[in-house]
Amino acid sequence: MQKRRLGNSGLEIAPLMFGGNVFGWTTDEATSFALLDRFVAAGFDAIDTADVYSRWVSGHKGGESEIVLGRWLAKRGGRDRVIIATKVGNEMPGVGKGLSKAHIMRSVEDSLKRLQTDYIDLYQSHIDDAATPLEETLAVYADLMKAGKVRAIGASNYNGARLSEALRVGAEKKLPRYESLQPHYNLCERAEYERDLEPVVLKEKIGVIPYYSLASGFLTGKYRSAGDFGKSARGGGMGKYLNERGLRILKALDEVSARLKATPAQVALAWLMARPSITAPIASATNLDQMEDLIASARLKLDADAIKALDQASG
Repeated sequence: MQKRRLGNSGLEIAPLMFGGNVFGWTTDEATSFALLDRFVAAGFDAIDTADVYSRWVSGHKGGESEIVLGRWLAKRGGRDRVIIATKVGNEMPGVGKGLSKAHIMRSVEDSLKRLQTDYIDLYQSHIDDAATPLEETLAVYADLMKAGKVRAIGASNYNGARLSEALRVGAEKKLPRYESLQPHYNLCERAEYERDLEPVVLKEKIGVIPYYSLASGFLTGKYRSAGDFGKSARGGGMGKYLNERGLRILKALDEVSARLKATPAQVALAWLMARPSITAPIASATNLDQMEDLIASARLKLDADAIKALDQASG
């Protein structure tokens, strides 16, 4: 499988990342292992998680996803065959939040322990922390990279101005720069990324790994009326997409899918992969049928007519 460079990090990844937020939440450990096995066997290598996954579930405290992923790594071996991306900065109960030196130093050790590894390939600032100087955050990342605990760093949920500022500070102070950006971006959510962030990442040659690539499942086509919201744990949030524009996007996906003999999910992901600024969309699966859909998306090449139809429907 052809790999793509992640910014100037030196990391190269397959054009799709597996979203590990489901581990220990909507997929139990055995299912998570099976999904990871299939993903890697198909030639993919990049897995995204975060320390806070899945804190939002009743009885969880965060770290559940990293723990499952760590057990899989320990059982399967081959650590050097996968790219592990995790994040720091969102609030962890009893631990704290933010991007201060103290919080990052504590959090990275916690993540390494849960992941059962001695290094993180891509360590990401999960959310901007205006209370901590950018220089402090980048300096502690520099220390972690020098120690061999982190290979590259990325930003998540930054706006264009703050991302640009972080890049400027890094260059001026000779500190590591964010080599990737993880924004909210898909066919339903285009405007903010394309207006505010895409010009920055293209200019600075930053890798982009968008999350919610399938709009929490809406772009799979399984939510076409309010009666469908009960189909999954995320169904309750589909109301914001189920409007005239959303139905127009689904219609375009249906038409392109039928012509190319693909599924709406495959087409939605292929649309992201075809965009020049995107390195690899992040998508999750909770069963092996869904995983096969994800795998097939990387083999699907959209023609100009398909891309135009999807652009127009979602514009």
